[in-house]
Amino acid sequence: MKIGDKISVLDEDISGEVIAITGDMVTMLDMDGFEIQYTKKELIIESGAVSDFDLTPHNISEILSEKQAKKNINSKKIKPKERNLPPMEVDLHINQLTSTTRGMDNYDMLTLQIDTAKRQLEFAMSKRIQRIVFIHGVGDGRLRADLEFLLNRYDNLKFHDADYQKYGVGATEVYIFQNKI
Repeated sequence: MKIGDKISVLDEDISGEVIAITGDMVTMLDMDGFEIQYTKKELIIESGAVSDFDLTPHNISEILSEKQAKKNINSKKIKPKERNLPPMEVDLHINQLTSTTRGMDNYDMLTLQIDTAKRQLEFAMSKRIQRIVFIHGVGDGRLRADLEFLLNRYDNLKFHDADYQKYGVGATEVYIFQNKI
């Protein structure tokens, strides 16, 4: 590689002309008039013989492995099956939450159910779980109304009746919008 050679960057769509060479660093004047520095390993010569670059299978595999290592460090891939995981299910029936209701009045039972829902919702948010189904049953609708009141206090979620075929009318599905970190 020498001054005046037409060169291109291996992993970017940039080409230009060599204007300076200092050790392993090459200064290139790109098509827009900017001076950019690259190592010799990151460049290929457009004009002239390929032998000027001294391409060997070892150099190619070394360059590709460095590029793959950089790619693996920078990208966190979300697998398709993780996007469509089944929702977390929380059964709020009182017999699922406590072994006995002896000594509890309706207010105590409702408080236990709502506290459990809140605790499970906070858990899901902390573990970045996107969907939860709260199974509350049909009853007279008091638990459902209090659950909807609780869910309305959060800005980062939406909720609707859960899948009728699977849960019937006694369940609410919650979708949590996750903030990107």
